[in-house]
Amino acid sequence: MMTEKMQHLLQDLEHRNQKAMEGGGSDRIAKQKKGNRLSARERLDVLLDPGSFVEMDRFVTHRCTHYGMENNKSPGDGVVTGYGRVNGKIVYVSSQDFTVIGGSMSRTQANKICKVMDLAIKNGSPFISLNDSGGARIQEGIESLGGYADIFTRNVLGSGVIPQITAIMGPCAGGAVYSPSITDFIFMVKNSSYMFVTGPDVIKTVTHEDVTKEDLGGALTHSQKSGVAHFATEDDKNCLLMIRELLSFLPANNLDDAPVLPTNDRPDRIVENLNTLIPDNPKKPYDMLQVITECVDEGYFLEIHKHYAQNVIVGFARFNGRPVGIVANQPQVLAGCLNIEASRKAARFIRFCDAFNIPVVSFVDVPGFLPGKDQEWNGIITHGAKLLYAYAEATVPKITVITRKAYGGAYIVMGSKLLRSDVNLAFPSAEIAVMGAEGAVNVIFREEIAKAKDSPAKRAELIAEYEEKFSNPYVSAELGYTDEVIEPALTRKRIIDSLEMLKHKRDLIPPKKHGNIPL
Repeated sequence: MMTEKMQHLLQDLEHRNQKAMEGGGSDRIAKQKKGNRLSARERLDVLLDPGSFVEMDRFVTHRCTHYGMENNKSPGDGVVTGYGRVNGKIVYVSSQDFTVIGGSMSRTQANKICKVMDLAIKNGSPFISLNDSGGARIQEGIESLGGYADIFTRNVLGSGVIPQITAIMGPCAGGAVYSPSITDFIFMVKNSSYMFVTGPDVIKTVTHEDVTKEDLGGALTHSQKSGVAHFATEDDKNCLLMIRELLSFLPANNLDDAPVLPTNDRPDRIVENLNTLIPDNPKKPYDMLQVITECVDEGYFLEIHKHYAQNVIVGFARFNGRPVGIVANQPQVLAGCLNIEASRKAARFIRFCDAFNIPVVSFVDVPGFLPGKDQEWNGIITHGAKLLYAYAEATVPKITVITRKAYGGAYIVMGSKLLRSDVNLAFPSAEIAVMGAEGAVNVIFREEIAKAKDSPAKRAELIAEYEEKFSNPYVSAELGYTDEVIEPALTRKRIIDSLEMLKHKRDLIPPKKHGNIPL
């Protein structure tokens, strides 16, 4: 029979637990919900499998005694931390509570976050951070900054070891933005989350520019213009469910393989639509997304960075249940040219896939790098080299399918055999050459064309001759740079065959501390 003392102790525990659950109080929680935002704990309820969350450090409070802070304490100190499961697999989490001192970062809050980050790295499990904070707790001075620095350090040490995902679910300013930017994927919520190094008020004071929070650092700004955010979601719930979806493609850590899921989509399915998808006119665009969805399991493709640098497509899909990362040129945008933004976008995605043992499948239709003064002045050489570096460095299985154009340096950069790609396939419509036929003829036959300037038939004849000689996949196949020229309808089967063949691939790079990727 329970003693009276134990009953009293359990009642006290229940009271303390209840106080911790209340966060900043019912009024502040109601205000948060009025803005169509979930509370810190409700967010974890959506993110994690039901009943799986185990909280840590629930009763921790700050130790600041400046500016009356000794009278402003709440259990948990503005962040809920612990671990739970997503799709049955362990993940570690932190969820900032804006109702407690604006979710501001204190030394104590940082200690809580660092504790679960350390556990995530030691145990090889993803870390997910739900950020909703006004920034550093000013009353603590440099201690709060030290807390941020400790989190940044763990972000760096965990990079490439465990997947790190950040959801921006409220304001995120100043030093608070650097931790998300180190993590692998950033989710933002439209009309309620913001990221900026300096806010609108400071900008107005310093540069006299008038700008709203939304224009400066809202979800659409960072998903379309800066590329800082990978996803712009409709609301808190949609954001959290998308994180669950993303995690279904990822391994727990860099030593594990990504989860293979059962599928009813036959591995030998013939994709007849691909035989008619590529236009006969090489200047006519088509939708590369359709090529991708026709080939992958159940036609499902989780696109990453959907609204940024749309001339290149990146994202996750499955072939015969096995996750792959897909990189593809999009002929509908800038004719599929590579520019600064597209090169950065694709390079970082490839490096993520390589860090976590996810094969890379590339669909290529690239006429070259985007020309122009702005591109050169802003460093297209360096940024293009990032993509080259990422492909060459990656040791995961790499399969490339050339659907149409693959010209010049852009051909090399987009997962060519020359950058250690394992299997290179080409459609009969592929044009693998130094440049397009018209440009090549203008260079090779400059004098002859000048003499026959009144005879367009002569120029057309030379172009046709060049196309027959070089604008096809067979020269490359003869040299061994293309492994097979395939009927487009067989694309899915050939990719799955290749993935199976490469399942136990082991590749080495020379011993070194790390490379020096062009930044």
